Amino acid sequence: MEVSIQKKIALIDQRLPFPLRTVQTELGPVDVYEIPDNQKAAVLKKLYPFRPLPGLEDVMEDIHAEKTFKVRDFMVTREGRMNVLASPYYLEHGGTVIDWIPVQEDETAKTAKFDI
Repeated sequence: MEVSIQKKIALIDQRLPFPLRTVQTELGPVDVYEIPDNQKAAVLKKLYPFRPLPGLEDVMEDIHAEKTFKVRDFMVTREGRMNVLASPYYLEHGGTVIDWIPVQEDETAKTAKFDI
């Protein structure tokens, strides 16, 4: 049975079952989910809109920040009635999942490390 696009969108925009913390940014407060590491793969699978689904160890570039990151370092914010899948640079540069591009292996040496 195939799920309609409207139902998929409704599932994506349901509040996630994780606590939120409010972070102050230049554009105002943003609510960020605190997602445990052992839940990151499931959240990525639920929210990632493209195929193929990247692995948590894959490296992407946020084209707004012009910086690379490991997919496991993504963040999810709650904005209005939407969940926003974003790079770890989102709060400074605004890079959502639509702004991620895969990095070639020879570029992975530039990948930043995050303690989230």
